[in-house]
Amino acid sequence: MELTFYGQNCLGLTIGDINILVDPFISGNENAKDKINLKEIKADYILVTHAHQDHVLDVETVAKNTGAVIVSNAEIASYYEEKGFKVHPMNHGGSWQFDFGKVKYVQAWHSSTFPDGASGGLPGGFVIQTGEKNLYIAGDTALSMDMKLIPLFTKLDLAVLPIGDNFTMGPDEAVIASDFIECNRILGCHYDTFGYIEIDHAEAKKKFADKGKELILLDIGEKLSV
Repeated sequence: MELTFYGQNCLGLTIGDINILVDPFISGNENAKDKINLKEIKADYILVTHAHQDHVLDVETVAKNTGAVIVSNAEIASYYEEKGFKVHPMNHGGSWQFDFGKVKYVQAWHSSTFPDGASGGLPGGFVIQTGEKNLYIAGDTALSMDMKLIPLFTKLDLAVLPIGDNFTMGPDEAVIASDFIECNRILGCHYDTFGYIEIDHAEAKKKFADKGKELILLDIGEKLSV
């Protein structure tokens, strides 16, 4: 599994010959829009954690360009299905075996409304099991005891956790979250995109290192092997 960081919570995943895009927000991200060409993005699936603009802004553009299947909760899936897009609806606690691996939709503590005011249902995260590597994408969330359920059914190789604070967990809570999910290799997301969530990179990395953990902060377009 290879991961590409596109900024904020937007990730590209390549699993075998399958391409997955998570929470597409590029054209509105000042840190990413001049570095990433949306027309070159490949996607067989688009995973959407919740309906806020900084997670869905480019969903329709990418789906039109690629024909990707949009995977999310029932409300978000229905929203896009009514627009004529291919979707796969899920809900909390449910799993589905896709051609790239098994996906479980899990709890996230946040809010979720589309920019046009439509309901995005309850926000969530994704646990992806490929048979070789396992990945947790938390989405936007507070620290939650629900995270302790994840290692009961999945041994994680990497977790993508928000660390920008204000709207989500900050670094201190994310360290605790890494304990809850029993994963010491963390990719940070949801930071530095705008003023409310700017962080001190060195300080955040030290908080993890002091606990014997690794916090990875990628540049826009940088790749990581899971």
